[in-house]
Amino acid sequence: MQALFLEVTPMLSQRLRERIWLLAASLVAVILAAELAGAAHWLGPLLAAALIAAAALLPLPGEATSVVTASSQPQAPDPDVLSASAFAEALNDPVIFFDRGGIVVDANRAATDIFGPITLGISLLMKFRAPEIRTLVEGSMNGQMPTPIDYVERLPVERVFRVSASALDTGLSALVFKDQSEARRIDRMRADFIANASHELRTPLASVSGFIETLRGPARNDAKARDQFLDIMLGQTRRMARLLDDLLSLSRLEMKPRVSSAAKVDLKEVMERVIDAQSPLAKEYGVVIEKDYAELNASVAGDRDELFQVFENLIENASKYGRSGGKVIVSLNRGTSGPQPEIDVSVTDFGPGIAAEHIPRITERFYRIDAEESRQHKGTGLGLAIVKHILTRHGGRLSIKSEPGRGSSFTAHFPMQGETSQTG
Repeated sequence: MQALFLEVTPMLSQRLRERIWLLAASLVAVILAAELAGAAHWLGPLLAAALIAAAALLPLPGEATSVVTASSQPQAPDPDVLSASAFAEALNDPVIFFDRGGIVVDANRAATDIFGPITLGISLLMKFRAPEIRTLVEGSMNGQMPTPIDYVERLPVERVFRVSASALDTGLSALVFKDQSEARRIDRMRADFIANASHELRTPLASVSGFIETLRGPARNDAKARDQFLDIMLGQTRRMARLLDDLLSLSRLEMKPRVSSAAKVDLKEVMERVIDAQSPLAKEYGVVIEKDYAELNASVAGDRDELFQVFENLIENASKYGRSGGKVIVSLNRGTSGPQPEIDVSVTDFGPGIAAEHIPRITERFYRIDAEESRQHKGTGLGLAIVKHILTRHGGRLSIKSEPGRGSSFTAHFPMQGETSQTG
């Protein structure tokens, strides 16, 4: 009994153990007193022992009492829960564990999803034969801290990874792949954008500079040449102004990903304003704008000026590039192509159309099917990129259907606000 008591009591505080011993001693004293004094005389010693025990269990002055249960005690972490393998399984980045011989010990699900099946027990260098991966793995096997490297996986799609090797306390090493594809794509887009914008500005600047030099030299006193050159210079400066306006507009749109849903805009009213504004230009190109509106409530949440810009770009492009068809049809209908109810606004021309290989890229900044024709029509190469950004801000989307020789149709799809109703 004493051995068992000594085994349990180390879990208790020193003060509490002392008090329990005092209580036990008091009980023993009661039993001995009862034996010596007889059964009739044991009550007094028992009461005295009880008072001593109660006093022993009361907290001393200044001593705080607390109740500690087994559930509130800090639990030792389960090694399996905190294992490197379990931790790696929760990551979205591929992680492969290998030993000092370069043999694969484990791989998380992200690694098998991206790189395909990884057989445990094979050499890591047999799975990844790229020289940069070999150098990284061999450096880790030799106890070094190798510098992270870039690795490109080209199938099924091209992806760029930043790969690092880290030694673990268990004698294993971990090869970690950090996907850099999106960051690289954004960097490439930014570089292309700067290059394209610089090129678009450099061309008119070179033209203006050349005409200024001519006017200061050979054509100084040539009134006819001077008037002709000044007209060209004015056109070039206006082109630069349009380009800068579009760049600023695109920048503002990218800074505000969503519009307020508080304001309601009637698409039919906005389209009427745009058609009135674009009719003189369409007439210049010999194009007639026709309307085909379904009877529905075309109210959407959005910004009136931005939506005006969407339809202005679409109708202007249709008039310029589809003028050989002689007409442009602007239609408004209830959409049926999306998973949710939509309002569709389509601008259709009957011009030369667009080849299928150009359609996926036509909304990219500065992308042109025919650069020379675009410049002749005073295009900046940013119109459809602006359209796409505005529609995205409004929770909408742009779809393009075209067939060479039969024209093109650009459709803006807007989410329908509640139930549509007949307006008569």
